[in-house]
Amino acid sequence: MDGVPESHTGWTFLTNHARVLAVIADNHSARIRDIAAHCRLTERAVQKIIADLEQDGYLSHTREGRSNTYEIDPGKVLRHPAEAGLTVASLLSLLVKDEVDRATAPGGRPHATT
Repeated sequence: MDGVPESHTGWTFLTNHARVLAVIADNHSARIRDIAAHCRLTERAVQKIIADLEQDGYLSHTREGRSNTYEIDPGKVLRHPAEAGLTVASLLSLLVKDEVDRATAPGGRPHATT
């Protein structure tokens, strides 16, 4: 898969659930194998995360032949009380904007904004 990030150790700002959701938002027919490679997770971990997201109504899927097409509920409110009132759409808009900024910044690095 193109654009697979390099390995990383240590803590990060996003949960694996947010990462998986962002990959699906970018490609609604992404294969579990590709999601796992992009997020640096096992396929089994991605299956569990997708099951969690579906169980709580953030995500649904439709089987099309041998593949799935996912649909995200953009109006669903985030789970943690600290993000009360924020929706999945607001989270994904931040992640998508970050990807665009990285792609357009000189040298492929994010640039500071004021």
